[in-house]
Amino acid sequence: MKNESRNLTQKKDPSRNESLKILVVGATGGTGKATVELLLKDGHNVTAFSRSANSLSFNSDRLSTINGDACNAEDVDRAVNGHNVVIVTLGISDNPFRVRLFGTKHTPMNVRSAGTSNVIKSMHKHGVRRLVAQSSYGVGDTRVLLSFADKMFFNLILHPQIKDTEIQENIIRNSGLDWVISQPVHLTDENFDSQPFISSKGQANVMKVSRKSAAKFLVDAACNSLYNRKSFAISGMSHASV
Repeated sequence: MKNESRNLTQKKDPSRNESLKILVVGATGGTGKATVELLLKDGHNVTAFSRSANSLSFNSDRLSTINGDACNAEDVDRAVNGHNVVIVTLGISDNPFRVRLFGTKHTPMNVRSAGTSNVIKSMHKHGVRRLVAQSSYGVGDTRVLLSFADKMFFNLILHPQIKDTEIQENIIRNSGLDWVISQPVHLTDENFDSQPFISSKGQANVMKVSRKSAAKFLVDAACNSLYNRKSFAISGMSHASV
């Protein structure tokens, strides 16, 4: 099983060495926060956008925060203007069983598709070309690659959220932008920040990956045009694959 990260990260792309202005939409979620941290560490100018973006505690003069609602087109438009790249890490943080039984507490069920649609409209308006979005393994062509247990979990518990994620992916693929879709397997809060296993063919190595490792791919994709207009399965790396 081939890890494409080795080839892609070794190829030279001049844009990878530039300091970019990058907007992170959904910046206070687990992966969003890890992405902001890595972007700052790499020397980029970052704008964090979420309903509580000013809660981020990173001490950097290259970080700006905008409190706003991704489902509000005016909020999003205000945030997108002036950036080179947009990274979308929208999602629902509530317990999935609770969401299935009682609905979400505060976040709309269609936050992924509605928020991403607003982002794309504003990107076209302001001439921003590169979009990197986090989706989920098991959406689209990777659905058939799920285990039986994961298929049951998707169908019985995650169905409404996965349906909206499928809409989100379709919007991105038809956006006309230079897009990249990340499809991570089960995300964890483990403190691992190693390079993940990456496959454009939907292959997965270890069926869990830390949010910090998933963020590594988002940051690399934001700064590397070699990923453009492809989706990548993101999974954990086994010792045998290192």
